[in-house]
Amino acid sequence: MFRHSRLFLPIVALLSFAPALAAEAPVYGPELEGFDYPYPVKQFAFVSQGQNLHMAYMDVAAAKAPRGAIVLLHGKNFCGATWEAAIRVLSDAGYRVIVPDQIGFCKSSKPGDYLFSFEQLAGNTRALLASLGVEKATIMGHSTGGMLAIRYALMYPGQVRQLVLVDPIGLEDWKAEGVPSLSVDQWTERELKTSAESVRRYEQATYYSGEWKPAYDRWVEMLAGMYRGPGREAVARDSALIDEMIYTQPVIYELGKLAIPTVLFIGDKDTTALGKDLAPPELRAKLGDYPELGKNAARLIPNAKLIEFPTLGHAPQMQDPDAFRKALLESLAP
Repeated sequence: MFRHSRLFLPIVALLSFAPALAAEAPVYGPELEGFDYPYPVKQFAFVSQGQNLHMAYMDVAAAKAPRGAIVLLHGKNFCGATWEAAIRVLSDAGYRVIVPDQIGFCKSSKPGDYLFSFEQLAGNTRALLASLGVEKATIMGHSTGGMLAIRYALMYPGQVRQLVLVDPIGLEDWKAEGVPSLSVDQWTERELKTSAESVRRYEQATYYSGEWKPAYDRWVEMLAGMYRGPGREAVARDSALIDEMIYTQPVIYELGKLAIPTVLFIGDKDTTALGKDLAPPELRAKLGDYPELGKNAARLIPNAKLIEFPTLGHAPQMQDPDAFRKALLESLAP
C-alpha cells in the first residue's frame, strides 16, 4: 500500500501541474485565432489574384488634435500587435495609427497559392488605405516591413509624407553575396521546425542583443502558438513563400530612387541576415553588419537621416521603448 501511495503522489503532482504546462504553451489558429490584440481588429475584404482574401488591421484614432495618419508595417516574425507600445505613443501624439497584418501573416488570410511580391503587398496596403479614405500618410516599416515600406514609397511617392525605417532588411543582396538558395519546399521544411525554443534562441541573439525580458515571451508564444495549431502547414507554407520573396527581392539597388524624406533607425547590435546559417563561415561573419549597412543606406537615400542605437538589436522599439519613443517623436515631420 505504501509503495502504491508513493507512486500515486508524483502522478497527482504531475496532473496538478498539467494546466500550468498548458497555459505556458498556447495553441492558436492559422489566422492567430485566440491571440488578443491591444486594439479592436477589423477586416478589409478584397479580391487579389482571383482569390477572396481579408486583411486584418487596427485603426486607432488620434487621442488629441490630429496630425495626420501613420501606417505601421510589421516584420516577418512580428505582427501588428507587436507595435503595441508605438501605437499608444503615436495616438497620444495626435496621429491616426493604421496597423495592418499583411496577407500571409498573423490574423490575415493564408492563401496556399499566392504569388508573394513586395509590389503585391504594397498594392494591397494602398487598397486598404484608400478604403479608409487615407490619401497621404507617414509610412513606418520594421524589418521586412521596412522592405515593404520602401517599395510602397517607390510605387506611391505622392501618397507618402515621410518614410521611417526601423532596422529594415534587404540592405544587402544575400543571393549575390553567396548565401545558398533554397526551394520553397526546403523553406517550408525549415519553417515547420519552428518552436518556442527556436524562436526564443534566435530572437535573444538577434533582436535583443543577448538580453531577455519576460515581456518578450508573449511575442515568442504568438509565433510558436500558430505552429502548435491545426493550421501549422498553411502557416509554414506562406512563411516559406515569404522567405523566397525576401531572398529574391532586395531593395538595396533602388534606395537612390527614394524621393521622400527618410529616417533610418538602426540598432547597431543587429545581425539579421536571411539564410545566414546556410552561408559558409567566412561569409556568415560578414553578413548582417548593421552599423555599416545603416550608414551605407543613409548615403544612398537622398534626404536621409540616420539614428543609431549603439546597444540595441533588431527591434529597438521593443527592446528600449522609451529611447525609441523619444527618438521617433523628435524625428517625425511637423
